[in-house]
Amino acid sequence: MRNLKVTLSYDGAEFSGWQVQPDVSTVQGTLASAIGRITGEKVLPQGSGRTDAGVHALAQVMTFVTESSVPTGNFLKALNDILPASVRVLEVEEAPAEFHARHSAKAKTYRYRIYRESICPPFLARYVWHFPYRLAEEEMGRAAALVVGEHDFTSFAAVDPERGRGEAPTSNSRKIFSSSWERLGDELIYTVRGSGFLHHMVRNLVGTFILVGKGTLRVEDVTRILEARNRSAAGATAPASGLYLVNVEY
Repeated sequence: MRNLKVTLSYDGAEFSGWQVQPDVSTVQGTLASAIGRITGEKVLPQGSGRTDAGVHALAQVMTFVTESSVPTGNFLKALNDILPASVRVLEVEEAPAEFHARHSAKAKTYRYRIYRESICPPFLARYVWHFPYRLAEEEMGRAAALVVGEHDFTSFAAVDPERGRGEAPTSNSRKIFSSSWERLGDELIYTVRGSGFLHHMVRNLVGTFILVGKGTLRVEDVTRILEARNRSAAGATAPASGLYLVNVEY
């Protein structure tokens, strides 16, 4: 048996998220089908995390176990021949048997793109949140810095529909290594790196920082929201289109 580590990139706009689901197109399901055509095996690849419908990935990581002897280079070429153009395999590597895309991850980086001009080009619309309204961008930067460190992020976590009923509750504590906004041309970009992220956490952080930018919340309210440990204390969930999984560290 071989444990293969695959790094891939995908445009999430046409998928109903990562997690395989009946009767809809998902990234995991599409990959499972492609692997099956190559190996003849029924394999369900495990990703480093489950991106939501419409969320993109620059370097998602998945692992799967196979009895196939196909060389890694041939696997890469064959997968890219089979997969739709919206999914590209960047690298296929042999990994130790104990390596797991999700359980072995040490850190992840996400990026969120907001397009600030009055008219959003149609070729960008699927890849940004178009928000042309007035924002205090410096205040948003100060607010973003307040989530750095280890915190309970319950206020920024949506209920995960994929968690099974009866499962033991898990900690909502996560460590954020960096959290910042920067202006690049017509876009305002949020980049956050952390030990892990809860369901909708990055999008809920962005939605809350937007309220700071609009003046609905003060910068210091972010600390109060963290301490509240109540989802209703934070802002609305930002659209999926602007979110990217940038990389996973092991």
